[in-house]
Amino acid sequence: MKGLDTVKGWARELIDLLLVFIVLGVICQIIFGSGADSSIPYFGSMTTNLTGVINDFGAGGISGLIALLVVISLYRAGQRA
Repeated sequence: MKGLDTVKGWARELIDLLLVFIVLGVICQIIFGSGADSSIPYFGSMTTNLTGVINDFGAGGISGLIALLVVISLYRAGQRA
């Protein structure tokens, strides 16, 4: 079980790191814009992709809301552990 706890810890750290990159990408897109000539190569069109994910949850109606709540609760449970 100790090995499983180690892998879970690595997964939590990876998720935290990816969230930092998402926030950094959104901030860079807001500051520098998302046009073809002004976009940052690494982050691409991150705000467009993020908006698409949010729209997908919204298009799901109540099931999208439930899915979003499940994702949020799983993330918060991982943060407390």
